[in-house]
Amino acid sequence: MNTLHVDIGLARYSDWAFTSAVVALVVALLLLAFELAYVGGRRADSRARVLAGGVSADSATPGIVDDGSGRPLDERVGRAGLAVAYLGIGLLFTCLVLRGLATMRVPWGNMYEFINLTCLCGLIAGAVVLRRPQFRPLWVFLLLPVLILLTVSGRWLYTNAAPVMPALQSYWLPIHVSVVSLGSGVFLVAGVASILFLLRTSPLGEPAADDEPERPLARLVRRLPDAQTLDRVAYRTTIFAFPVFGFGVIFGAIWAEEAWGRYWGWDPKETVSFIAWVVYAAYLHARSTAGWRDRKAAWINVVGFVAMVFNLFFVNLVTVGLHSYAGVG
Repeated sequence: MNTLHVDIGLARYSDWAFTSAVVALVVALLLLAFELAYVGGRRADSRARVLAGGVSADSATPGIVDDGSGRPLDERVGRAGLAVAYLGIGLLFTCLVLRGLATMRVPWGNMYEFINLTCLCGLIAGAVVLRRPQFRPLWVFLLLPVLILLTVSGRWLYTNAAPVMPALQSYWLPIHVSVVSLGSGVFLVAGVASILFLLRTSPLGEPAADDEPERPLARLVRRLPDAQTLDRVAYRTTIFAFPVFGFGVIFGAIWAEEAWGRYWGWDPKETVSFIAWVVYAAYLHARSTAGWRDRKAAWINVVGFVAMVFNLFFVNLVTVGLHSYAGVG
């Protein structure tokens, strides 16, 4: 590993790629949110006309602009938003690659890089799991936490490109951190899906009575895929992320034995990671247990997601432990 040279030019290009990625993801969020709100409003107008006996439910809604292929405006905007989201994913990937080339090391040696890698893994997982058109509304709710994480990363956790500190100069760094980032990123998708499942199965997801106006929030919730689909997304992504994150913790324990002479010491980071892993194990068990499958299991998954966020920020940045050197700077 070259610890003496940092290519300032590549580091600058990496920063530009990060900023461009955030801008692209913000634009994608706005376009996809427009589609979500516009379709919800159009369907509400259509429903009102049907109830009034003006038009049938399957007839075209007046005022909707479409192209020659018959696609309505909202769908075209949503497709454009998804394309811009893919562009943002590519730019974030470019940011990490350039950071690695600039420092001649793996680009996840501090909190800024770790959060960027975790967000990239979550976005790639979303691109794989949510690739069908009916899943496009879910991108709004995936991009929101990703943009919050990237904003915190770029605004408060940014670290200049530099060689990794001596304590992290080990062949276990690319293995342990990359596997944990992959598991954490996929858990992000699972957490979002479970939260949306809880909304979809709440009173907000129930159809309004014929004589009652539909609330805007309820209209957006009803635009989401059905509850069973959201539950499957949460379950399948957790099934994938659970062993991946578990292996990441195991790799960290092996590295700890090499670096500190013991596999496990109940360091705050180790403790909360273990708690989060146990919570996700409880979710998978509850998901296959009669009487616990639906909302109860989803709540457990949300608790696991909260534990992961707590572990990411509070444990890394506030508590003092052997993992504190992996924080800012």
